Amino acid sequence: MDRSGDVFSRGAFRASLLLLPSLLLFTACQGGGGDVVAEAPETEPRIVAIGDLHGDLNAARAALRLAGAIGSEDEWVGGDLTVVQTGDILDRGDDESEIMELFDRLKGEAAAAGGAVYVLSGNHELMNAYLDFRYVTEGGFAEFEGETEVDLSDSVMASLEPAHRSRAAAFRPGGSLARRVADQPLTLVLGETVFTHAGVLPQHVDLGLDRMNSDVRAWLLAQAPQPEWIRGDASPVWNRVYSGEPSVEACDTLELVLDRLGLERMVVGHTVQDAGVTAYCGGRLWCIDVGLAAHYGGRPEVLEIRGEAVKSLRSASTSY
Repeated sequence: MDRSGDVFSRGAFRASLLLLPSLLLFTACQGGGGDVVAEAPETEPRIVAIGDLHGDLNAARAALRLAGAIGSEDEWVGGDLTVVQTGDILDRGDDESEIMELFDRLKGEAAAAGGAVYVLSGNHELMNAYLDFRYVTEGGFAEFEGETEVDLSDSVMASLEPAHRSRAAAFRPGGSLARRVADQPLTLVLGETVFTHAGVLPQHVDLGLDRMNSDVRAWLLAQAPQPEWIRGDASPVWNRVYSGEPSVEACDTLELVLDRLGLERMVVGHTVQDAGVTAYCGGRLWCIDVGLAAHYGGRPEVLEIRGEAVKSLRSASTSY
């Protein structure tokens, strides 16, 4: 197993961009001669990835401050920093709306300063869209009461528990929050790195990353049916092929996917890493769900990519 603080070098980089040609990231991983520490010049652009937040605003703030993204008043101070949050803002905590509003505001502030903020969709965002509320807290239901008009002539809405209806109206396809989630991609490519919630598999490459993003967006906007591939063990937001310590076969799958995409590494959340941010598969896979939320009790930790350096940033404090 490769530890999270290590930095990997893989020789010459390939400057390829699949989704966002305006952003360049030069990345590196492990070469044949063992691990090589590469110090990135201070002038290299930074990307910081943040894992699952699960309704914990304090955890979100702590991660963003650790990234150098926000100041004491939650204002953007990151300059040209790019922040990527890999999904699962929803469920398990009461601060979901506040976190969504924080990231929405920071997107505008970051863009004005030459930076960027991206939020991906995870399985919990999509669960709410198909009205699977198993992990919603009482507070998560209460904050929507009276905020969203409920049409009880709709048999689906009428079949729900009364306390769940307002949230359902907001998150079901076409609802106010479903339309916001529709702007969140499942996968994002920046430079040499693909970011996603659970993991990109060969069948996802066959389908096409752009198509996956557009299909889910159309569904959330109530313009198309729910994609069949969005649920199940092979879903890009549900699979655990790369979870834990991946097998040799999983690393082979990862290498196949990355080589087909022309990329160097994949960054995923979804599965809590007990040891913190961890690299596997020779530095080509970075798992960044560290259980930030109070539900899990993890300490603040994020992943930084800058030039030819990839490393974790961990807070010395175990509390927020």
